[in-house]
Amino acid sequence: MMKQIIVDCLGPEMKTTPEVVHRTVIVYDQYTLEHLLLRLNQEELVPAYFAYPHGLKPVPIVLFNHSHGGDFTAGKTELISGADYLQSPSFLETLIADGYAVGCIDMWGFGERSQGESQLFKRFLLQGKTLWGQRVYDNQQFLTYLLSRQEINKEAVATIGMSMGGLMSWWLAASDPRITAVVDIAAQVDYQALIEEDCLDKHGCYYYLPAFLTKWRTADIQQLIAPRPRLSLVGIADKGCPASGVKKLDHSLKEIYIQMGQPAHWQSLQLSGGHEETKEMRGLWRSFLKQQLGH
Repeated sequence: MMKQIIVDCLGPEMKTTPEVVHRTVIVYDQYTLEHLLLRLNQEELVPAYFAYPHGLKPVPIVLFNHSHGGDFTAGKTELISGADYLQSPSFLETLIADGYAVGCIDMWGFGERSQGESQLFKRFLLQGKTLWGQRVYDNQQFLTYLLSRQEINKEAVATIGMSMGGLMSWWLAASDPRITAVVDIAAQVDYQALIEEDCLDKHGCYYYLPAFLTKWRTADIQQLIAPRPRLSLVGIADKGCPASGVKKLDHSLKEIYIQMGQPAHWQSLQLSGGHEETKEMRGLWRSFLKQQLGH
């Protein structure tokens, strides 16, 4: 059921067997960083980072999803360099310090794959696919690769991101039961609330799916994550996450988690701040991952 709903929403996959085409390994004092070029789809190679701490293995893995921010040159480098709406130190430094491995790809149209988001959106639409779907499927393929690595504890798998990266976190978890814990920041977006509050332009064209609201609600996708643990963090002044939608999703998902016997596994928090990762959010998600990944 989960698989069919996702394919119906996102369009068909361009699936292939994940394969490393090129690898560069850099060893630092506390961790090893690999620059990878991967075959994850049938069209183009995908650049990625994979980093893991020195010491005992295997360790939990956190799949980091970069944000949009209108900066198509950044992509996966956000993991290392951060952004002005993210806390310091970087996600790479923070996750490595907490004892996790971490991976991140350039999503379609970003970083080394920068080729025009609007062009990609239109081409995939004409081909019966969606840009958002192809971004989700690349990340699933990347996860398949990560779980093949001996450094990784396959039973402790989280995904995290902010804004577009947060949207990817919960869509990816809804699509893939191998993910055991989810953190989304500034990304609790209900499609109907975007319409009702005239906020559709707060998100890029990539995020809109043909006829979605004729068949589903946003909660129908998000409930596919339950009863796995999820932490959703939103700034109260974040116009990209209309408060009415955040509250509606919280109500629906709270009921689902209660019905499944795991009410504590769902946490939706509206905090001070806007479209950003605040210092408070940084502390909350670090504590959440520590609790859920058992490390």
